[in-house]
Amino acid sequence: MSQPIKEAAAVCKTIMRNGYDAYVINAPLQERAMDQDHMEVDICTELDFTGLTKLFPSLETSGGLDFLGSLRQGQVTFNFYPADVIESSYTDGTIARMTPRLVKRLEEMGDMPLTWACPYIPDPRAVYDGFEDLDTGKVTLEGLPDETLKKDYLRAIKALRFSANFGLPIEGNTWLAILRSSRRVLDYVSVTDLMDEWRKVEAENMHRFVSLLFESMILHGLIPELASLSRVKQVKNQEEGLENVWEHTLGVMRYYPEELPYDWYGTMACLFHDVGKLFAAEYFHDRITFYQHHRIGAKVARKILKRLRFNTDEIDLVCHLVRHHMRFHFMLTDRGIRRFMALDEYPRLMEMVRADIKARDGSYKEFNHNLKMLQKAKVSEDTLEPLLNGHEIMEFTGIKPGPGVGVIREALLQAQAAGDVTSVPEAIEFVMRYKEKEHLQ
Repeated sequence: MSQPIKEAAAVCKTIMRNGYDAYVINAPLQERAMDQDHMEVDICTELDFTGLTKLFPSLETSGGLDFLGSLRQGQVTFNFYPADVIESSYTDGTIARMTPRLVKRLEEMGDMPLTWACPYIPDPRAVYDGFEDLDTGKVTLEGLPDETLKKDYLRAIKALRFSANFGLPIEGNTWLAILRSSRRVLDYVSVTDLMDEWRKVEAENMHRFVSLLFESMILHGLIPELASLSRVKQVKNQEEGLENVWEHTLGVMRYYPEELPYDWYGTMACLFHDVGKLFAAEYFHDRITFYQHHRIGAKVARKILKRLRFNTDEIDLVCHLVRHHMRFHFMLTDRGIRRFMALDEYPRLMEMVRADIKARDGSYKEFNHNLKMLQKAKVSEDTLEPLLNGHEIMEFTGIKPGPGVGVIREALLQAQAAGDVTSVPEAIEFVMRYKEKEHLQ
């Protein structure tokens, strides 16, 4: 890896430690297009120009929306571009592959890029119909398993659920019948019925259930995006080398309920937390990277959960957890930790990171640092005093007395808690900008 790319990665890390996304745009192509006369690196970040100048005071503005500015450090110039942060945008546009500067540089070279808690009340009726007594110590279909399945293919999903929840093995011929019928299960069982069974699986046992879905080949047809993770490799840790992403996903699902038992939705978020790696994966110097996999994963998860008939609130919760699951991985500054605490469901996000570290046998250095920062920053919004009172808000914004004043005051308090507003001048700028944005009178 060239030195400019290494320096750009360090710049990105500085931004990420403050709670914002940043990555080097198409690093393989940029390295290819670089020489001693063109020591420039393009970086994509969700941080705006004002935020960048707080971290890099010598940043030069561009004066445009599509190009934030440039920063000269030594012999290298870093160009900053705005990241795609629109949740409803198309997946392929989430990670930038090309910039105007890079296109121009390639034209100069005469070259072109090659590729641009359980939420279901069970119905007790006929639960075990078609099954031998579970007292036998195995999950066994009655009679000839293939014929018993033909009468109701939902029994295949029930067998997987019984095995996962009760910790029982599936009898050999029953397992073979399920395996032979995997395609028919998906053809004849409605998604609603399948998910009714899935929702009866306890959070602590969900990793076993989805593992059985995978082994029976049902997952390959139901959620191929997850099954494909078994063919994507990543570094587990420096001592143990490579693992596939599916094995890691099962590990995270296994460890997450240890700290938050019965959290069905949190465990479901663990199932989808790395689904974006399939779409974000890219090799660079024989090392695989997964830039923006959390953003991509949230979009892919939304598509899958709609397919599985989840309701809107459930989808929003799971996708929120997937989208932000990387925040606590980085060693955060005071401002970064306050932005993290401003996120909904941040305790769940913390436990997703803890489970991820356990699954990797990884280092707790960053996690423990963030825990200490979290304790220092734990100040309830109720105990914060806004930098501007109601009269001052009306004076600076020109709005009349009414509910709008309270709306702006609450927004200001949240911005202070997140560390985005730390002084009276910043508070004045914030309330005026917020008034214009929300069209308050």
